[in-house]
Amino acid sequence: MIKKISKSIREYKKESFLSCFFILIEVIMEVIIPLVMAYLIDEGINKNNSNVIWLSALILIIVSLISLISGSLSSIYSAKSGAGFAKNLRSDMYKNIQTFSFSNIDKFSKSSLITRLTTDVSYIQNAYMMLIRTALRAPFMLLFSLISAFYINSKIAIIYLIIMPILVLIFYIISNKAMPLFRMLFETYDEMNNVVKENVRGIRVVKSYVKEKDEIKKFNKVSDLIYKRFYKAESVVIWNMPIMQLSMYITSLFIAYFGSKLIVLGNMTTGELTSLLSYTGAILSSLMMLSMIYVMLVISYASAERVCEVLNEVADIKNPENGVKKVLDGSIIFNNVSFAYANTQVILKNININISSGEVIGVIGATASGKTTLVNLINRLYDASDGSILIGGVNIKDYDLKVLRDNIATVLQNNVLFKGTILDNLKWGNKKANINEIKNACKLACADEFINKLPQKYDYMLDQGATNLSGGQKQRIAIARSILKSPKILILDDSTSAVDTKTDYKLRNNLKTLMPGVTKIIIAQRIASVEDANRVIVMDKGKIVDFDTPKNLLKKSKIYKEIYLSQKRG
Repeated sequence: MIKKISKSIREYKKESFLSCFFILIEVIMEVIIPLVMAYLIDEGINKNNSNVIWLSALILIIVSLISLISGSLSSIYSAKSGAGFAKNLRSDMYKNIQTFSFSNIDKFSKSSLITRLTTDVSYIQNAYMMLIRTALRAPFMLLFSLISAFYINSKIAIIYLIIMPILVLIFYIISNKAMPLFRMLFETYDEMNNVVKENVRGIRVVKSYVKEKDEIKKFNKVSDLIYKRFYKAESVVIWNMPIMQLSMYITSLFIAYFGSKLIVLGNMTTGELTSLLSYTGAILSSLMMLSMIYVMLVISYASAERVCEVLNEVADIKNPENGVKKVLDGSIIFNNVSFAYANTQVILKNININISSGEVIGVIGATASGKTTLVNLINRLYDASDGSILIGGVNIKDYDLKVLRDNIATVLQNNVLFKGTILDNLKWGNKKANINEIKNACKLACADEFINKLPQKYDYMLDQGATNLSGGQKQRIAIARSILKSPKILILDDSTSAVDTKTDYKLRNNLKTLMPGVTKIIIAQRIASVEDANRVIVMDKGKIVDFDTPKNLLKKSKIYKEIYLSQKRG
C-alpha cells in the first residue's frame, strides 16, 4: 500500500529530501543550545569571564539563526512536497476513475469517491508532511538529546531510561484505543456527503413537498454522529498532553533533586543541571510527538486503504491491443447474450437479434424489463456475461474502445450538460465542428427553435446542471451533441420523454429522413415514439418476447397491444 501511494510523490522527491535535511540541521542546532548555555553559566557567569560570555552569546545567536532558517526552509519544502504529493495522488485517482466501466463505478458510491478524493487525501497529505518533518524531528531530537544527557552525566540520564518505557506503553494504549474510533469517523463522513449530495440533487423535490425540516433533521442526525465520534476519539487522544506534562514535572523533580545533591558534592555544575532540565522537555516532548504521529499515521492509514482501493481497482473492460480502428457500418448482432450485474440475478437472458445498418429499431417494455441494460452492452459500458455482440460484423471486444464509442452516440433520459455555453456543450460531440455543422445538428434535434430565442443564442451560459433550461430543452441539446459525433449508431434512451408530442414527431422524422445511413435505436415509454420504426423489440423480464414491425406486433404481441391500447384509447 505504501509503495503504491508513494509513487505519487514523483517530481517532489527533491523537496521531500530537502525538508528532511533542513529538519536534521534544525535539530542539531537545538541540541547544541543547552550545551552552550551550560558552558555560558559554568565558564562565563560563575567565573565572571566576560570573554566567555560574549563568545557564548555570539555562538547562541549564530546557532539560533541557523536553527530558525533551517526550520523555515524545512517548513517551506515540506508544504510544497505535501501539496504536490496530494495533487498527484488526486490526479492518479481521478485518472483511474476515468478508466472505470460502469461495473467498477458500481462498487463505490459517488459520495464515497468524493470523500476519498477530498477528505482522505487531505489526511494523507497531512500525515506525509508530518512524516517528513515531525516524524524525523522527534526521533532525531530524542536520540541527540539522550546522547547529550549521557555525555553530561550518565547517572542522572538513567532517569530518562526509566520513564521512557512507561510513557511509550501509555501512549501506545491511548493510540490503539483511538484507532477504531477514527475509522468509524470516516464511514460517517461518507454518509454525510451522501446526504448532502442527495439533498442538493433533489432540492426541487424537497421544496415541492415542503420537506426542508425533514432534510435538516436528517443532516443534523449524521452531523451529530460525526460530532460524537470525533469527540469520543479526541477525548481519548487528549490524554497525551496531561500525561506528558505530569511525566515532565516528575522527571524534572527527580533530576533537580539528584542533580542538586551532585552539585553539593562537586560532581556536577549548575550549567550541566540546567542543560539536563532543558533536555527533559525535549525528550518527553519528542515522545509525545511520536505518539501523536502514531495516531495521525493510524488515521491516515485508514484513509490510505480507502485511496488504494480506488488506485488498485482495475477496469473490468480492457482496451484490446491493436484493436480494430474502423467501424464499417451500423449493423448489430446479438448472439445468445446474457448479462447479470455483480452479485445480482441475471438481467438479460439469451438475447438473439440481428439489426441491419440504417434500421430504426424501437425498444419497448415494462419498467425493469432490461431495455437500458440492453443498449448499455452495445458501447461496452458493461460487458456481456455470456455470448457476443457484433457491430459491422466485428466483435465489439475487438474494437479499439475509443473508436467503438466514437461511432456510437447515446442520449439518455437525464443527460448531463456542463457549466459553460451551449456551444461548449455541443462541441463535446465534435470539438472541430464549425458553426454551420453545429446549427444543422441543432436543426435536426429541433433545438434551434429555442436557442435562437435566447439572449446570447449559442453563447448562452448554462448554470451547473443546466438548471436554467427546461427538461425538454436539455434533451434536445443532448441529441444535437450526439448528432455532431456523426455516429454509425444513435441510441435514444427515453431521451424525448420531456419533449411535447409534436416536437417528438418532428425530431423522429428528421432523424429518419436526414440520417438515413445511421442505425437508430429508440427506447421509449410512449408508443408514438416507436410506431413508425422499422421494427420494435418488445421486452419482458430480461427477455425479448417479440421482435417485428409495429403493424405485425399489434396483431400478435399481447404486451405491445396492451401498451398501444392504453395510450391510444380515446
